[in-house]
Amino acid sequence: MAFKATKTRVFIVFLMSYVLIACTWWAYLLFQKNNELFNVKKDLLKKELLLEGTYNKDSFVESVPYLALEKKHSRQLRMIISEALVFFVILTIGILVVTRGLRKEVALAQQQRNFLLSITHELKSPLAGIRLVLETFFKRELTEKQRKKLSSNALKDSERLQELVNNILMAAKIENSYHWHREEIDLAQLIKSLLPRLKQKYPEVNFTSAFSQKVSSIKADQMGITSVILNLLENAVKYSGKSDKINVSLKQDRNNLLLAIEDNGIGIPDNEKNKIFEKFYRIGNEDTRETKGTGLGLFIVKEIIKAHDGNIIVKNNTPKGSIFQVSLPTT
Repeated sequence: MAFKATKTRVFIVFLMSYVLIACTWWAYLLFQKNNELFNVKKDLLKKELLLEGTYNKDSFVESVPYLALEKKHSRQLRMIISEALVFFVILTIGILVVTRGLRKEVALAQQQRNFLLSITHELKSPLAGIRLVLETFFKRELTEKQRKKLSSNALKDSERLQELVNNILMAAKIENSYHWHREEIDLAQLIKSLLPRLKQKYPEVNFTSAFSQKVSSIKADQMGITSVILNLLENAVKYSGKSDKINVSLKQDRNNLLLAIEDNGIGIPDNEKNKIFEKFYRIGNEDTRETKGTGLGLFIVKEIIKAHDGNIIVKNNTPKGSIFQVSLPTT
């Protein structure tokens, strides 16, 4: 893919360079021809004045016919120069647009490749785990303790598989103008109901929460907002250490609710902060990346919040980590 993109880029640069050089050459030739034509017309004007007996060498350049001829020549020169400049500007803009479009296509192709690689891994791992548990049940005599442990592992794999399918379905709904079903939601209560689920799934992570006493309810799609909260919390866990602290806070700011999820993980570089919300985009290379995921979670988060007329920003945490701050209107 990278080799093909490089070949295409080289071909476009070569083609544009050839067109630019050719047009410069033609502009130069037109300039020369215009000067030659002016000199020919000037000589013809001299001969005409000589035949009439009105030619005066000292006053020739100030005569009315010569001034008219020079004015026409200057106008043609300006036309050639202006048209050349306009063409160069258009060509330059064309080169920039084509190059930018090619860069976007290459980036999109790379992101799609990363998605296919990650989705293959994300699907194979839980399926392989579930199959291994079932084969173990059939082939071996197990104690009750072993059965419970294997059943728990299979359940975790099935939940991971379900979350993956839900994210893919949610992304498809978003792209097909999915209409949100809005209802009155107590966001604080919703978060409190989801935290035990995360604590059970990640017992080694220290989840903490802080809620203002007076927090208004919002009109929102419960399934969508639930997806936002879970995706942000899963993302925080993914890029944090197993013993790190993740804090969820909620407060009222006039007509908006401010939800903040803070982690002490590896953080996000400033030049990546806007890219992480693009579909399929993940920091790093899929061949060497250790964290799981498909690049859909934060894309879903961004689109759901946007559909609710809200906003999300990413800030650096102190001393390390990231803060995802969501603003949702209450009216």
